[in-house]
Amino acid sequence: MGYFLKGLLLLKQKGLKRFVLIPLLINIVLFSVAFYWLWQLLRQLIEAVQSALPAWLHWLEYLLIPLGVMSLLLSFAYTFTMLANFIAAPFNGLLSEKTEALLTGNTLHNGWRDFMQDIPRLLGREWQKFVYVMPRLLVLFVLCWFIPVVGALLWFFCSVWFYSLQYLDYPYDNHKVPLIALRQNMRQQPVLTLSFGSAVALCSMVPLLNLLVMPAAVCGATALWCERLSELHDPALQAPGARSYRKLDRYC
Repeated sequence: MGYFLKGLLLLKQKGLKRFVLIPLLINIVLFSVAFYWLWQLLRQLIEAVQSALPAWLHWLEYLLIPLGVMSLLLSFAYTFTMLANFIAAPFNGLLSEKTEALLTGNTLHNGWRDFMQDIPRLLGREWQKFVYVMPRLLVLFVLCWFIPVVGALLWFFCSVWFYSLQYLDYPYDNHKVPLIALRQNMRQQPVLTLSFGSAVALCSMVPLLNLLVMPAAVCGATALWCERLSELHDPALQAPGARSYRKLDRYC
């Protein structure tokens, strides 16, 4: 979880702030619209529960409404974050690249021209993640309604996995590591993967803080790549990772 907190601290570093701005603005617009929509949906849910229950069962409101709200919050937090990530994917990839350059000194692109050429590949990678995640989300969404408590818990733990996949993919993609290799690494390091995803998932449900989740998670995932994961693919990257650890401690 500490890597997500390091990501929050890295947002303040000189040289990264301008690359944080566009993902942050995308988050503000999407979440403002989403909160308004969610509030209207919650009002309709409460009215529907109240009108459906007979007078002698009104005490069930105190059980059903919190469960419904929990399910909606969990589904809302991940669904809109996924949409924001798809729109901001090229800028998140650039933020990850600049974060790695800050920590290790390694530059992956030679300018905006290289970045623009990479945009179709970045969007294609987002589509791969979308195809992987959406069928599983649909099954979980159904479970949230038919088995509220179990479904909500399953949604949370699967969201944790999906969040890790989403944000760790940016440094992996910058180094042209296939998505299937990322998933294998996540299975090899389940504690590291799930703890990072848990921090992202929990902060995604906190109003105002969730506006910073996307850029902070990108920076934190990149720090995680530099320090712990890059050596799984290239032993020569182990030394820059060690250097990044010392730099990161100094920055944070």
